[in-house]
Amino acid sequence: MTNEKAVAAKLLHVGAVKLSPDNPYTWASGWKSPIYCDNRSVLSFPYDRDFIKSELCSVIFEQFPEADVLAGVATAGIAWGAMAADQLKLPFVYVRPKPKEHGMGNQIEGKLSAGAKVLVIEDLISTGKSSLQVCEVLQQSGVEVVGMVSIFTYEFPQAATAFEQAGIKLKSLTGYSALLELAVAQKLISVDQLETLQAWRQQPETWGR
Repeated sequence: MTNEKAVAAKLLHVGAVKLSPDNPYTWASGWKSPIYCDNRSVLSFPYDRDFIKSELCSVIFEQFPEADVLAGVATAGIAWGAMAADQLKLPFVYVRPKPKEHGMGNQIEGKLSAGAKVLVIEDLISTGKSSLQVCEVLQQSGVEVVGMVSIFTYEFPQAATAFEQAGIKLKSLTGYSALLELAVAQKLISVDQLETLQAWRQQPETWGR
Protein backbone atom coordinates (compact mmCIF):
# COMPACT_ATOMS: atom_id res chain seq x y z
CA MET A 1 0.00 0.00 0.00
CA THR A 2 1.33 3.43 -0.95
CA ASN A 3 1.70 6.15 1.65
CA GLU A 4 -1.25 8.02 0.10
CA LYS A 5 -3.50 4.99 0.39
CA ALA A 6 -2.25 4.25 3.91
CA VAL A 7 -3.28 7.73 5.05
CA ALA A 8 -6.60 7.40 3.21
CA ALA A 9 -7.16 4.08 4.99
CA LYS A 10 -6.71 5.80 8.35
CA LEU A 11 -9.22 8.51 7.42
CA LEU A 12 -11.78 5.90 6.38
CA HIS A 13 -11.05 3.76 9.43
CA VAL A 14 -11.91 6.49 11.94
CA GLY A 15 -14.80 7.85 9.90
CA ALA A 16 -13.11 11.16 9.12
CA VAL A 17 -14.21 10.72 5.50
CA LYS A 18 -17.73 9.66 4.63
CA LEU A 19 -18.89 8.80 1.09
CA SER A 20 -22.58 9.20 0.28
CA PRO A 21 -23.08 9.52 -3.50
CA ASP A 22 -26.77 8.59 -3.31
CA ASN A 23 -27.64 11.00 -0.49
CA PRO A 24 -25.23 13.93 -0.84
CA TYR A 25 -24.25 16.39 1.84
CA THR A 26 -24.71 20.16 1.55
CA TRP A 27 -21.67 22.33 2.26
CA ALA A 28 -21.83 25.78 3.83
CA SER A 29 -21.28 27.19 0.33
CA GLY A 30 -24.47 25.50 -0.84
CA TRP A 31 -22.60 22.98 -2.98
CA LYS A 32 -23.93 19.43 -3.03
CA SER A 33 -21.24 16.90 -2.22
CA PRO A 34 -21.11 13.08 -2.20
CA ILE A 35 -18.23 13.23 0.29
CA TYR A 36 -17.72 14.79 3.70
CA CYS A 37 -14.30 15.13 5.28
CA ASP A 38 -13.59 16.12 8.89
CA ASN A 39 -9.98 15.33 9.75
CA ARG A 40 -10.39 16.76 13.25
CA SER A 41 -12.02 13.49 14.26
CA VAL A 42 -8.67 11.73 13.76
CA LEU A 43 -7.35 13.58 16.81
CA SER A 44 -9.53 11.33 19.01
CA PHE A 45 -7.73 8.17 17.85
CA PRO A 46 -4.14 8.15 19.23
CA TYR A 47 -2.61 5.48 16.95
CA ASP A 48 -4.16 6.79 13.74
CA ARG A 49 -3.26 10.33 14.81
CA ASP A 50 0.33 9.30 15.43
CA PHE A 51 0.60 7.65 12.01
CA ILE A 52 -0.65 10.75 10.19
CA LYS A 53 1.58 12.99 12.29
CA SER A 54 4.59 10.86 11.31
CA GLU A 55 3.65 11.04 7.62
CA LEU A 56 3.24 14.80 7.93
CA CYS A 57 6.67 15.19 9.53
CA SER A 58 8.28 13.01 6.86
CA VAL A 59 6.86 15.17 4.06
CA ILE A 60 7.98 18.36 5.80
CA PHE A 61 11.48 17.01 6.40
CA GLU A 62 11.93 15.60 2.89
CA GLN A 63 10.20 18.19 0.70
CA PHE A 64 10.46 21.43 2.67
CA PRO A 65 13.84 21.24 4.45
CA GLU A 66 14.22 25.03 4.18
CA ALA A 67 11.22 25.69 6.41
CA ASP A 68 12.19 27.22 9.74
CA VAL A 69 8.65 27.93 11.05
CA LEU A 70 5.37 26.04 10.77
CA ALA A 71 2.08 27.96 10.57
CA GLY A 72 -1.23 26.23 11.25
CA VAL A 73 -4.44 27.40 9.60
CA ALA A 74 -7.09 28.08 12.25
CA THR A 75 -8.77 26.10 13.43
CA ALA A 76 -8.37 22.64 11.96
CA GLY A 77 -4.69 23.03 11.02
CA ILE A 78 -3.58 24.15 14.48
CA ALA A 79 -3.35 20.74 16.13
CA TRP A 80 -1.53 19.11 13.20
CA GLY A 81 0.88 22.01 12.87
CA ALA A 82 1.61 22.10 16.58
CA MET A 83 2.26 18.35 16.72
CA ALA A 84 4.57 18.46 13.71
CA ALA A 85 6.42 21.50 15.06
CA ASP A 86 6.95 19.70 18.36
CA GLN A 87 8.24 16.57 16.62
CA LEU A 88 10.58 18.54 14.34
CA LYS A 89 11.54 21.07 17.02
CA LEU A 90 10.45 24.05 14.92
CA PRO A 91 8.74 27.27 16.02
CA PHE A 92 4.98 27.34 15.53
CA VAL A 93 2.40 30.06 14.85
CA TYR A 94 -1.18 29.97 13.70
CA VAL A 95 -3.23 32.25 11.47
CA ARG A 96 -6.82 33.32 12.14
CA PRO A 97 -9.35 33.84 9.31
CA LYS A 98 -9.51 37.50 10.34
CA PRO A 99 -7.87 39.71 13.00
CA LYS A 100 -9.06 39.20 16.57
CA GLU A 101 -11.68 41.78 17.49
CA HIS A 102 -10.30 42.46 20.96
CA GLY A 103 -7.00 42.61 22.80
CA MET A 104 -4.05 43.10 20.43
CA GLY A 105 -6.16 42.42 17.34
CA ASN A 106 -3.73 39.77 16.13
CA GLN A 107 -4.41 37.68 13.06
CA ILE A 108 -1.12 35.79 13.37
CA GLU A 109 -0.65 34.27 16.83
CA GLY A 110 2.96 33.61 17.83
CA LYS A 111 6.32 35.20 17.13
CA LEU A 112 7.51 35.61 13.55
CA SER A 113 10.77 37.22 12.44
CA ALA A 114 10.92 39.15 9.16
CA GLY A 115 12.28 36.97 6.38
CA ALA A 116 11.40 33.69 8.10
CA LYS A 117 10.72 30.74 5.80
CA VAL A 118 7.25 29.58 6.73
CA LEU A 119 5.50 26.33 5.80
CA VAL A 120 1.71 26.40 6.15
CA ILE A 121 -0.08 23.37 7.62
CA GLU A 122 -3.67 22.82 6.53
CA ASP A 123 -6.03 19.92 7.17
CA LEU A 124 -8.08 20.06 3.96
CA ILE A 125 -7.85 21.66 0.51
CA SER A 126 -11.06 22.28 -1.42
CA THR A 127 -10.95 25.23 -3.84
CA GLY A 128 -7.81 26.57 -2.15
CA LYS A 129 -9.23 30.07 -1.71
CA SER A 130 -9.22 30.27 2.09
CA SER A 131 -5.89 28.45 2.33
CA LEU A 132 -4.21 30.87 -0.06
CA GLN A 133 -5.65 33.82 1.86
CA VAL A 134 -3.63 32.60 4.85
CA CYS A 135 -0.51 32.58 2.69
CA GLU A 136 -1.23 36.18 1.68
CA VAL A 137 -1.58 37.25 5.31
CA LEU A 138 1.78 35.69 6.12
CA GLN A 139 3.47 37.24 3.09
CA GLN A 140 2.12 40.66 4.03
CA SER A 141 3.73 40.25 7.44
CA GLY A 142 7.15 40.10 5.80
CA VAL A 143 7.89 36.37 5.75
CA GLU A 144 8.49 33.94 2.89
CA VAL A 145 5.88 31.20 2.42
CA VAL A 146 7.79 28.16 1.12
CA GLY A 147 4.71 26.01 0.61
CA MET A 148 1.75 24.27 2.15
CA VAL A 149 1.14 20.72 3.36
CA SER A 150 -2.37 19.39 3.89
CA ILE A 151 -3.74 16.11 5.18
CA PHE A 152 -6.29 15.71 2.36
CA THR A 153 -7.20 17.35 -0.94
CA TYR A 154 -10.33 17.01 -3.05
CA GLU A 155 -8.05 17.56 -6.08
CA PHE A 156 -10.35 20.15 -7.65
CA PRO A 157 -8.86 21.50 -10.91
CA GLN A 158 -9.51 25.08 -9.75
CA ALA A 159 -7.41 24.49 -6.63
CA ALA A 160 -4.43 23.29 -8.67
CA THR A 161 -4.75 26.37 -10.88
CA ALA A 162 -5.03 28.71 -7.90
CA PHE A 163 -1.89 27.37 -6.20
CA GLU A 164 0.04 27.43 -9.46
CA GLN A 165 -0.94 31.05 -10.11
CA ALA A 166 0.01 32.00 -6.54
CA GLY A 167 3.39 30.30 -6.89
CA ILE A 168 2.76 28.21 -3.76
CA LYS A 169 3.99 24.61 -3.71
CA LEU A 170 1.29 22.29 -2.34
CA LYS A 171 1.77 18.76 -1.06
CA SER A 172 -1.07 16.67 0.39
CA LEU A 173 -0.62 13.44 2.32
CA THR A 174 -3.52 11.88 0.46
CA GLY A 175 -6.28 12.88 -1.91
CA TYR A 176 -9.53 12.09 -3.60
CA SER A 177 -8.09 9.69 -6.21
CA ALA A 178 -6.30 7.49 -3.67
CA LEU A 179 -9.36 7.49 -1.44
CA LEU A 180 -11.69 6.35 -4.23
CA GLU A 181 -9.31 3.59 -5.33
CA LEU A 182 -9.23 2.32 -1.77
CA ALA A 183 -13.00 2.61 -1.34
CA VAL A 184 -13.56 0.49 -4.48
CA ALA A 185 -11.01 -2.10 -3.32
CA GLN A 186 -12.72 -2.31 0.08
CA LYS A 187 -16.14 -2.55 -1.64
CA LEU A 188 -17.35 0.58 0.13
CA ILE A 189 -18.67 1.92 -3.17
CA SER A 190 -19.81 0.33 -6.43
CA VAL A 191 -18.43 1.01 -9.90
CA ASP A 192 -21.53 3.08 -10.71
CA GLN A 193 -21.04 5.14 -7.57
CA LEU A 194 -17.40 5.60 -8.50
CA GLU A 195 -18.45 7.26 -11.76
CA THR A 196 -20.72 9.61 -9.81
CA LEU A 197 -17.94 10.50 -7.40
CA GLN A 198 -15.49 11.14 -10.23
CA ALA A 199 -17.97 13.40 -12.04
CA TRP A 200 -18.45 15.51 -8.91
CA ARG A 201 -14.77 16.41 -8.69
CA GLN A 202 -14.76 17.89 -12.18
CA GLN A 203 -17.65 20.31 -11.60
CA PRO A 204 -18.42 20.41 -7.87
CA GLU A 205 -20.13 23.79 -8.01
CA THR A 206 -22.92 22.56 -10.31
CA TRP A 207 -23.05 18.85 -9.42
CA GLY A 208 -26.35 17.56 -8.12
CA ARG A 209 -28.41 20.56 -9.19
